[in-house]
Order: sequence, then structure tokens, then C-alpha cells
Amino acid sequence: MLLQIKTPEEITQMRHAGLLLWQAHQVAAKMITAGTLTRDIDRAVEETLVAGGGIPLFKGVPGKVPFPAATCISLNEEVVHGIPSSRVLNEGDLVSLDIGVKLNGWCADAAVTYAVGEIDEEKARLLRVTEECLARAIGALRPGVRWSKIALKLQKFAEREGFSVVEELVGHAIGREMWEPPQVPNFFTRQMPDFKLRTGLVLAIEPMINLGRKEVVLRPDHWTIASRDGKPSAHFEHTVALTEDGPVVLTCGPNGEGWGMGQSQNR
Repeated sequence: MLLQIKTPEEITQMRHAGLLLWQAHQVAAKMITAGTLTRDIDRAVEETLVAGGGIPLFKGVPGKVPFPAATCISLNEEVVHGIPSSRVLNEGDLVSLDIGVKLNGWCADAAVTYAVGEIDEEKARLLRVTEECLARAIGALRPGVRWSKIALKLQKFAEREGFSVVEELVGHAIGREMWEPPQVPNFFTRQMPDFKLRTGLVLAIEPMINLGRKEVVLRPDHWTIASRDGKPSAHFEHTVALTEDGPVVLTCGPNGEGWGMGQSQNR
């Protein structure tokens, strides 16, 4: 498999995109309160990206119908690709925000799941375990290590905690395009080509963990993917470069702050 390796200079450019994406996530995070409309969050995200010179990458993505928003906003049992609308955030909800941007020809992609107000312990544990999956994946990145070895450890950890790993959705490499090969599963599989990690590889690592079973369904809007059993799901993602100095998260804050890095942003 031909891996698209980035130079240190190119990774620096991707970091600029990651910082703009971080800013958009912080704008959205301040709006995670009961009573907020999901379309208002999306509007604020798009305005932030455009004001920073970025192109919102999700808006207009081809499908049976083009994706209509800059932000995927998924609630509770929705795993990914939720469409912002007049839906209101309610106390006790889980809300996942997934945002992609291109800045000066380079892409960044990151997602996080928040609690809206107080949530029960089962949901809180789901968030902790999913975020820990991301942290463990980042910490395990080393040149020469096969991704399947990391994926298997993530799967075993999540399942040991009583949760399931979504298998119909995976992460990906990223660079000048949002979705580059190889695919980056969060579970062990022989159905996708395995690969060895190399310095210069940049991956969008995004564990998606269900409280119940792993099976998912596509909603009639042609985009929203939800757990088949209707139980909550969580999603955490960062764009991460493997450099000569180790893994570097490109979508964290300017001081290295962020989810999946030992500093949970969940409320």
C-alpha cells in the first residue's frame, strides 16, 4: 500500500489548519447548553472557519443528497453525520460535533462528544472510555508498528469495559484531501489492508463506541448513522502526525490542550 508521507513543512501547514479547527470547536463548545438549536451551532462553526480563511469540508460532500452543513452534529444514539436543524439540545443529551476544514490547501478533521448538563453514570463512562480509546491510540503510535496491533488493543479495551466498537465506520489518513488511504479501523479486521506506521504519516484517528451493540442503521435523511438498538454512542477524533519526535496532535489547542490528551473537555 502506498502511504502518503508528509514533510515536516507540510505537517506545519496542517497544524495551521488544525488550530483553526480548534477555534471552531471552542466556539461550538460554548454553545453546548440546553435550549440551543443545533443549526445555530453549525452557523457559528461555519462563520468561524470562513473568517479564518478556511473552507468547511463537510458542506456539499456528495451523496444521495449533498451534506447540507459545515458540522456533523449527532445526538445520543446517533453515531455520526447528524444534520444540524431546528432540533434543541436537552439536559442529559450527548452531542457529538465533527468538523473538517481545509486551509491553504491542507485539511484537518476532529470530533468530540459533550454532555449537555448532567448525565447519568452510564453515559459518563461511555464518554470516558471512548476518549481513552483515542488517547491510547495516540500514545501507541510508533514507526514500524502495525496499525492492526493498535486497533486490536482499542477493541479489547472498549469491549472489556462493556461497550462495542462500531465496525461500519473507520478513520483515515488525511492531507491535501480529507479522506486519503489507508483506512484506519478501530477494531481488528482482515477485511481492510493493514499497514505499518511511518514517520510523516498523518492520520485522522476516530474511535466510535456504542453503549449497546455495534450494529448501526442509516436514517432516511441519507446521512445520519445511528445505533440499531437506539442506545447512546460517542465519538472522539484528532488529526495526528507521526514525526521524528513521536506523535503530534495537529488539532489540539495552541498550548497542547484537548480531548484524548489527558485533559478531558467534557462537562
